[in-house]
Amino acid sequence: MTDARDQRRLAAILAADVVGYSLLMGADEAGTLAALRARWKDVLTPTVARHRGRVVKVMGDGVLVEFASAVDAVECAMAVQQGFTAANAAQPADRHITLRIGINLGDVIVQGGDLFGDGVNIAARLEALAEPGGICVSAKVQAEVQGKVAVDLADMGERTLKNIAVPQRVYAVAPAATKEPQRPAPSTRPSIAVLAFENMSGDPTQEYFSDGITEDIITELSRFRELFVIARNSSFFYKGKQAKVQEICRDLGVTYVVEGSVRRAGKRIRVTVQLIEAETGNHVWAERYDREMEDIFDLQDEITRTIVAVLPMRLKGAIVERTRRKPSESLSAYEYFLQALWLSDKTSGNGARSLELLAKAIAIDPNFALAHALTASITAYSVFTFSPIGADPMIAARKSITTALALTDSDPSVHAMASHVFMNCGEHDLSKVHSDKALALNPNDFSALVEHGIAMNYAGESVAAVEHLTRALAHDPLAPDHQYECLAEANYMARNYVEAARIYERWRNPPAHTYTHLAACYAQLGRMDDARRAAGQFLAARPPESDFAFYAAAHARICKLPEDAAHWLDGYRKAGLLP
Repeated sequence: MTDARDQRRLAAILAADVVGYSLLMGADEAGTLAALRARWKDVLTPTVARHRGRVVKVMGDGVLVEFASAVDAVECAMAVQQGFTAANAAQPADRHITLRIGINLGDVIVQGGDLFGDGVNIAARLEALAEPGGICVSAKVQAEVQGKVAVDLADMGERTLKNIAVPQRVYAVAPAATKEPQRPAPSTRPSIAVLAFENMSGDPTQEYFSDGITEDIITELSRFRELFVIARNSSFFYKGKQAKVQEICRDLGVTYVVEGSVRRAGKRIRVTVQLIEAETGNHVWAERYDREMEDIFDLQDEITRTIVAVLPMRLKGAIVERTRRKPSESLSAYEYFLQALWLSDKTSGNGARSLELLAKAIAIDPNFALAHALTASITAYSVFTFSPIGADPMIAARKSITTALALTDSDPSVHAMASHVFMNCGEHDLSKVHSDKALALNPNDFSALVEHGIAMNYAGESVAAVEHLTRALAHDPLAPDHQYECLAEANYMARNYVEAARIYERWRNPPAHTYTHLAACYAQLGRMDDARRAAGQFLAARPPESDFAFYAAAHARICKLPEDAAHWLDGYRKAGLLP
């Protein structure tokens, strides 16, 4: 309840925040503070004044600005971002000061010179959704500036904002194209529409379930920052209408469509889902889920989680196939990134080629956080595939992941890879911090789920890790063999040697180092002939001049508990791989 002396007024609120502020401060506290003070003085303050704004307060790494006009607020935000970009050009990449900006138009409470209320809070939440160097605005701002400011406003759909009761429609702001407007190339940011699932139960009362499934998939897919997901109102426009997929994609400007159906028969329900590429009409992926009807809401959540855990990976695979048919000189940074990701998933011997592709992605877009993060992950893992990259892979990996985290603090995939890198560096507390953050940002991200289990395992929670990884991998029965390596390792560390060996044994074309793990499993089971055979397979498959003692020491070093490190070394010794 406001005090009688408090005033209310309608205002356009601009909230800005420095990307990766903590990392900048950790690297050079005095230098960062001096540089930031200079930016506020030389760029922000005069720009705000030119656009008739008022700086309400500066909060270390953030600033709050009030405008009487939404048009002034958006034009000021564009000018501030341009000013910061120009100032960064004279600085090394690791000293860039980059802002995220959010703008809302709403009722605010005035106390002295400060502002409070949802009008301010929503602006702050919108800022967190913006890309580094980007601007996000509310629907109220979009309605006010549409046609009045030379910007493009991309609909990001409805978002649930922390501590804000009503979901808000969010728009990303970009400078207007100087030529005839056209949508960005789909591979730059994969675009997808989820059409209303068809109720095939013959019971109109079941419509809420099919609609609920669709709405949940749209909401959860929107957590994946690399996807552009069409909002519910647009995709539901086609519900009950006869329209071809190609027409829908053309109307909505998307490259992929998800469609499905729900059929209920007695106490069972069947949900089908398919991913379709608009250009060809080809079915990229299709799946069917048969379940018993018990708690309808639990069932809806389960099916949604399963679909959303798998679908983005299938989408990435489809994009890789499309890019492999394109001339290499026409590829975007994102396409180079996906090719590197695809290649690194195939076999452990592709690290150097993957890094070449990532270098091309970073050359096109130096602020591509995911590319820096994948560079770090591949570099760190190279130690464990007998093909270490560089003189000191761990130092190089840590540098790359630090760059990625400075560029974004809100991408779950970056935090998942950070967890992996810090674990390989033996920094388990940092690994857990980033693993937890990845899941908090997107609990459906398959990579985040897997990395969380890996972090648990090497932190000494092997039994819990087995349970967690088993549930995570159940989302995707068709996952490639290498995804199960973490489950095999967790089973070994939990003393489930038979299960660990079973997972390794089913691996087709395994990398050399997995034979050493299998040999350790057999040795712990007393199957010494099998252990010697697996050790021999490793010796035949390993890269020339590889040093297993170095590998074993590195493997032991990533275990947080000394007894876990000793457990691996004991298995290797029993198998005859170590003296």
